[in-house]
Amino acid sequence: MPLLLEACPSFTEKWAEHRAYWEDEHLLYIDLGEFAHHLIELYKNSETAEFSTVFEVTEKLHLEGDDYVREAATIGLLEGIQNIASNADYGVNPDEFIQYLKPESAKWWQQLNGFWEGTIPYVGASMKKG
Repeated sequence: MPLLLEACPSFTEKWAEHRAYWEDEHLLYIDLGEFAHHLIELYKNSETAEFSTVFEVTEKLHLEGDDYVREAATIGLLEGIQNIASNADYGVNPDEFIQYLKPESAKWWQQLNGFWEGTIPYVGASMKKG
């Protein structure tokens, strides 16, 4: 979260409120879901200036993170964006975010799509192991 907060200073106030609500619990996937909500709100308000940096950090998490970090970047953040954006209350096409993704993150975005479309049995199934 510190890297994402640095990349997206507009989230600072909401982050403080979120942390106050959850107090001492550190639940990364809930934190990432809250961050995904924030990104969608920014998108809806045409406030995308921070997106380049946010998705550069997301790419770094995919490329340099350990298995847990990569999974959190995919399932926690990217899938969070897809699910929350698809919610009728937001009315945002999740694919609008593809334009901001860097290459590795875009591959994982497509893995999520493949899983939900039923064309692959699990996220990562068609990724080359290297």
